[in-house]
Amino acid sequence: MLLLLAKTVAADQIQVLTWEALVPPDAPKVAPVLTPMHDLSKLSTGLVEAAPAAHQLAPHAPVVKALDGQRVRLPGYIVPLEVNDDGRTTDFLLVPYYGACIHVPPPPSNQIVHVHTELGVKVEELYQPYWVEGPMQVKASVSDLAEAGYQLEAEKIFAYELPD
Repeated sequence: MLLLLAKTVAADQIQVLTWEALVPPDAPKVAPVLTPMHDLSKLSTGLVEAAPAAHQLAPHAPVVKALDGQRVRLPGYIVPLEVNDDGRTTDFLLVPYYGACIHVPPPPSNQIVHVHTELGVKVEELYQPYWVEGPMQVKASVSDLAEAGYQLEAEKIFAYELPD
């Protein structure tokens, strides 16, 4: 009985991740390209620029299979895939740095998490980082912007703030 209780408690615990934790230790390192590839003065009026999507650096990068089914909390930036009439996104990519997938080439797929949420996030400031929390799946997902190596069903989304 105690063993069953211990497993239940462990399953409820949130594992706080860094982006490095999503890359297997033996995986080749891919340096991000942080130089904007589009003329930022020619952005469309929407959330996504009018230029074609950039070529992803490593669309089939290796993932950490042990994260499958884990409840995690990960900080990152939101790249909306859909925005509803209320200005909320319930389907987005979570990425490690601002501008990924929009202004610079997408990072490797093991550095992108495709997030689904019923909560929705009002995306007024795309430069605001967020914490996203929920069960992680090690499962590829393809969008118009990039391939993600992970998926997450967000139970909580809140602004990331540095500790004092």
